[in-house]
Amino acid sequence: MANQSQADLSREHIRYRLTLLQRVLPVLPGAVIFTAVQILLWAEGGPSDPVFFAGLLLWVAAPFVGLVCSSRLGITLTTSAAVVHRFRRRVIPWSDVQAIRIESFMGSRTIVLNEANGRRTELLAPITGFLSRDRRFEEKFHTIGHWWLVHRGPDWNPVPPAWAEADGGTPAGNPFAPPAQS
Repeated sequence: MANQSQADLSREHIRYRLTLLQRVLPVLPGAVIFTAVQILLWAEGGPSDPVFFAGLLLWVAAPFVGLVCSSRLGITLTTSAAVVHRFRRRVIPWSDVQAIRIESFMGSRTIVLNEANGRRTELLAPITGFLSRDRRFEEKFHTIGHWWLVHRGPDWNPVPPAWAEADGGTPAGNPFAPPAQS
């Protein structure tokens, strides 16, 4: 792992995208069930009108459309910023990132970038969970975190949490200490 981290740092950028199975599997069960039902209805003498064929074409084509559209989703790590690829591209300078965490929701684990302005950016890739298993998820998380630590710059300072400023003061002048109990 240490050798791989050193090799990753010598690269100019790293790109993480959804894997092929992560792009196809969420749509595939619905497409298979719908196609099977349509074929069974047609085989029993059911409707053979254009609506049937349009529906069949839709569910056969849906996994391929999902495959093509989701191929650009992910994150690119550069020496100056994390470039988040969603439907719009967003550049987040490493100096603005305050934390990188894993969050779980309904069985899926995603990586979240917390920014200095309080914004949370949930990455669409890498992700792991039911029907979207990524065996290298932990390794990708650690690589993203390592890039942040190395590339955030020597003048990076953590931003105090909002509750520290709202209280008007913190115990012993430490903005990261928990609030004093009254």
